[in-house]
Amino acid sequence: MEQNKPGSSEIESNQQHLKNLTEIRSLMERSSSFISLSGLSGISAGIMGLIAAYILHQKLFRFMDYSKSPMISAQTREEFIFFGITVSAAVLIVTFLAAIFFTARKAKKSGLPVWDGSAKRLVVNLFIPLITGGVFCLILIYQYFDWLVLPSMLVFYGLALLNAGKFTLSEIKWLGVSEIALGLVSMLFLNDAIYFWGAGFGLLNIIYGMVMYFKYEKNN
Repeated sequence: MEQNKPGSSEIESNQQHLKNLTEIRSLMERSSSFISLSGLSGISAGIMGLIAAYILHQKLFRFMDYSKSPMISAQTREEFIFFGITVSAAVLIVTFLAAIFFTARKAKKSGLPVWDGSAKRLVVNLFIPLITGGVFCLILIYQYFDWLVLPSMLVFYGLALLNAGKFTLSEIKWLGVSEIALGLVSMLFLNDAIYFWGAGFGLLNIIYGMVMYFKYEKNN
């Protein structure tokens, strides 16, 4: 008895089903991952980080030498801390605004939404460790562990990137791991913590941004 062979219409129907499944999978991946992050935002963040590191070094270089901390008056310490917090907050705000600008521009060119579910998840998972790290650093200052603040900022920044990396491109996870490693190493060289801080918030961000730009944006 001759077996029934699928006709051309059935084959075409199966191919259409496979195509539909592929498109659905692609849509699900895009809805769960935020792919509009711009490499230029990383480069701009790195430039701002280098500028901030230079400003902090010029102002706080005496304060950074923790072996001389007993010679610093309480008033001078408060002035230095206020200056450092002001500079760090300004850099964070400018960097965040630049990230919004470059990411929105990339999303517009790609025809993708800027603020969707994946973007919300990315922001939430990024800012929870960042806010936690900010509070932790304030507690360190309150307890007079000032010299651990800069390394801790790197560690919590790395944790934030690692946590947010679940909802965007995988390269950001490697940046997070690098920031954590750099922060931990800088705890062994507290006198040079400002240089590690500049390398983490400056150079690593620039390298990450360039990789992202040339890999995902320039050719497109």
